[in-house]
Amino acid sequence: MLTTAFLGVAHIHTPNFIKRLAEMPDVRVKYVYDHDEERGRKAAAQTNSAFAADVAAILADPEVGSVLICSETTRHLPLVLQSASAGKHMFVEKPIAADADEAERMAEAVTNAGVVFQTGFFMRGSPQAQFMRREVEAGNLGKITRMRHTTCHQGSLAGWFDGDYRWIADSAEAGGGGFADLGAHSLDLLLWIMCCSCGPVTNVSSCLGSATARYGAIDEYGVGLVAFESGAVGVLEASWVDPKLRSPIEIHGTRGEILVVDGEVRYYSELLEGADGGVWTDLPPAKPHAFDLFFEALRGNEAALVSIEEAAEEARIMDVLYRSSIA
Repeated sequence: MLTTAFLGVAHIHTPNFIKRLAEMPDVRVKYVYDHDEERGRKAAAQTNSAFAADVAAILADPEVGSVLICSETTRHLPLVLQSASAGKHMFVEKPIAADADEAERMAEAVTNAGVVFQTGFFMRGSPQAQFMRREVEAGNLGKITRMRHTTCHQGSLAGWFDGDYRWIADSAEAGGGGFADLGAHSLDLLLWIMCCSCGPVTNVSSCLGSATARYGAIDEYGVGLVAFESGAVGVLEASWVDPKLRSPIEIHGTRGEILVVDGEVRYYSELLEGADGGVWTDLPPAKPHAFDLFFEALRGNEAALVSIEEAAEEARIMDVLYRSSIA
């Protein structure tokens, strides 16, 4: 039996995590902590666990082998540092930090502790993302020139943050707005897919905006430009104000290109027979959700996790993107 505890349950994905935990017979939630006692007690009841107002008491319990940090983003740092000091494996919701300094401190603590780490970049597990990385690594696109990825929904338009999740649209607690929230996924995929061929990031810039002002002076959408050492360019777009349609994902090289529209992959490569620009269906199977992979790793099974260094690099670059905004 794996025993875990929630350190914060503010995140909008927490209900989904609670549902997933209920489907894991070998995992027990022993405690729930949250600085908001009412919210914490509600989650404790949903997980048949005890509410604890003292983080130190949870971390001192030898039965608790891991923690799930789903607090507001700007509350992550002390929880991560305390958990690392206690030697607890940890799942930390994305983005892990609000700025580069916090991310660096977390990375150092987690690395020194030698614990299992995972964050919520679940998009890596999609067949399309895995396929794009595989073909880039194989060299079937030639020299990579550019990639574009968009993550968007209608959160501001539909008022998703009007109630319990109002903090997500408060930069003092979330560290940013729609661009930080959803752009984190797009930036992670750009780095994961392109860095294996294009080298590290050398320069960034961004432009952010607001369409509704429903949540005051916070960005609701934005576009970032990321330059890599090889000369390749990545474009990440994020939005809380897209009512329905979703933008395509694309990656281009000197010998091939991949376009993903509504999940359908079109593939052209001068180096691969059959890749004539038509629909390509030979895709890898989907991997389990990032949250499920964390527990697979704790069970001792092979699991492709997001490293603390990767999570910290995403947070560092996002911090620079915000600082570079011309909005």
